[in-house]
Amino acid sequence: MLTFALPLLLASLPCTDLRDGAQRLEALAAAPPEEATALMGELAARAGGLPLSLPEDMPPAARAHTVAVRLKEACALQDAAALQAPAPEGSRDRLQAILDRPEFAQARRRNSDLVQRLLRELEAWMDGFFQSRGAQSFAVATRAVMLGLALAVILWGLLRLRRWRRPPSQAPVAAAGAASPLELDSPREHLQRARAALVPDPREAIRQGLLALLSTLEERRLARPDRVKTNRELAAELPTRGAPAPLVQEVERLTHWYDQTFYSLSPVPAEEAARFVEDVERLHRSPPGAPA
Repeated sequence: MLTFALPLLLASLPCTDLRDGAQRLEALAAAPPEEATALMGELAARAGGLPLSLPEDMPPAARAHTVAVRLKEACALQDAAALQAPAPEGSRDRLQAILDRPEFAQARRRNSDLVQRLLRELEAWMDGFFQSRGAQSFAVATRAVMLGLALAVILWGLLRLRRWRRPPSQAPVAAAGAASPLELDSPREHLQRARAALVPDPREAIRQGLLALLSTLEERRLARPDRVKTNRELAAELPTRGAPAPLVQEVERLTHWYDQTFYSLSPVPAEEAARFVEDVERLHRSPPGAPA
């Protein structure tokens, strides 16, 4: 608060009287303390709030000298503030006053010289490029053509680089992979793998059992050799291919159990996996409903 109030205090100080009081106070420094104390109280009352209080244990002569020095410094600050030019009232005027200072004027002069030099160089280059009088007309035309060719070559190079960095399309590979059917082995091979996997991995055992079932149906031409259809759709298609009703029912039962068990999160019981493999092997040996 003292920092903001100090300019107001300095502006309201009666420095003419205070300077005289400071000189009298310095003269009374060697006098009895009562006279100097009375004069300091009078000066503090006329100072309008200027802090002049000092510690009581300070010697009277030192107190008188310190108060006189403070009064002189305060009046000197008031004189220096009066000599400064008044600040403009508007914000634009204050900004203009700051920019008119010598350091900003010198920087503005340097910037203007640099801009003017760049403009002169640009103008000279433009004159040399577009000048078409006399013998320079052919040179200007040739320069323009060469510039156009250079831009075309750069553009062509960028396009080739972009095409070279682009990864090859994976669509044909994916289509070929989707079109190739799953190659099944003979039912006996799948059944052998199923029996071998019953103890260590019952889930793999029933998967091999399902592959043996599909291979059996394909051998009897009751299912197509592609893997597009689901197990339920494959079982529903059997009657259209001439499969007897008992065989259709058995295939539906086996595929339904397989879908529920294989895609379940719970482990596959080894006993149920063995029963499934035995049912598939029995269907392979003697399909239900087939003539003996």
